[in-house]
Amino acid sequence: MELPQMPELMGLSLLLGLLALMATAAVARGWLRSEEETCSRSAGQKANGLPRDKSLRSKKQKQHQRIRKEKPQQHNFTHRLLAAALKSHSGNISCMDFSSNGKYLATCADDRTVRIWSTKDFLQREHRSMRANVELDHATLVRFSPDCRAFVVWLANGDTLRVFKMTKREDGGYTFTATPEDFPKKHKAPVINIGIADTGKFIMTASSDTTILIWNLKGHVLSTINTNQMNNAHAAISPCSRFVGSCGFTPDVKVWEVCFGKKGDFQEVVRAFELKGHSAAVHFFAFSNDSRRMASVSKDGTWKLWDTDVEYKKQQDPYLLRTGCFEEASTRPCRLALSPDAQVLALASGSNIHLYNTRRGEKEEFFEQVHGECITDLSFDITGRLLASCGDRAVRLFHNTSGHRAVVEEMQGLLKRAFNESTRQRLQQQLTQAQEALRSLGALKK
Repeated sequence: MELPQMPELMGLSLLLGLLALMATAAVARGWLRSEEETCSRSAGQKANGLPRDKSLRSKKQKQHQRIRKEKPQQHNFTHRLLAAALKSHSGNISCMDFSSNGKYLATCADDRTVRIWSTKDFLQREHRSMRANVELDHATLVRFSPDCRAFVVWLANGDTLRVFKMTKREDGGYTFTATPEDFPKKHKAPVINIGIADTGKFIMTASSDTTILIWNLKGHVLSTINTNQMNNAHAAISPCSRFVGSCGFTPDVKVWEVCFGKKGDFQEVVRAFELKGHSAAVHFFAFSNDSRRMASVSKDGTWKLWDTDVEYKKQQDPYLLRTGCFEEASTRPCRLALSPDAQVLALASGSNIHLYNTRRGEKEEFFEQVHGECITDLSFDITGRLLASCGDRAVRLFHNTSGHRAVVEEMQGLLKRAFNESTRQRLQQQLTQAQEALRSLGALKK
């Protein structure tokens, strides 16, 4: 048997040994690098006094807290006719209501508060307000009582009415106290509007299905109205407290009379009249202060002004006085407000406001991007000199120059036909006041 040669065996052994040393060195180098990284991480954690996982968690918490502390910026808006901006709410305002005596404005927001503003401060530099807290909920709708000693709200989560009584303090402020029990839950769909009759005899609530409920002040349902309009877009009580109107999917506005006896006892709700003339769904409607005029805006892209001072019990229909074009209504929902004297119509679409003269049907003013969100409410004050709107965290008040111009036009026309000297003096005084108001706002046309 022949054995292999020694030099060849030695060469093979040296090669194998060299390969083994190289592999060991590579493994050792990788282990040392991982050890160094681990040591450096642990040293950094010790410097912060926290374990690594807790350190990362604390950084994330700080970043989250920093994000939460950053409040959304208030929408900035300026215009030559902007009279004031009321800014005390920390949440978006959904509804507002002027008191019948003209002294207060109530606003409610999703910050769980209702604020009562003094209207005499509107044109001052500072705007004072009193706060009423809505416990464990927030209000979406608010309405003053006729005597201005209470207000009612619709609760977003509770889906019911809550009454707050206003008690005057010695310092001139008010204490707000919620009544012990809320109204019972009756609606099966979201409520879109509430109202209190100026006579104080009933309360109305309307939901987005086809239901309108008439309540007494103690929380008992007097009557249920089925509007048969597929859905309700808006409902309201007339200023005279005789009527309740509604609009929705159908191209008309339906109006009912709420009847009471001579002793003030409820009798029935009967159909009074309808506003017929639109060719598509009606978004919104409003009454004038004397309930003798109504305005409506429809998806057909028009607004209409109506004479509702008719003998509806003799089947006399309302008269159409004016039709105007408003293309924005054909593509998106909108709201309207009618001035107390029915001379000016304000239309809101998105965050824009348009003012129309109802005598001529012409647009006179346009306010663009008034709020950072869509406008949620629009209303004239009881004098008609100011127009209020809300949509974000502020209420913005505008001088109603269109109303002053309408007074100038009306007084000039009446002066031409007046022969009695005392009548002429009275008309001339009103004309001069309107012209002075326009001149002070830089809106008097030469």
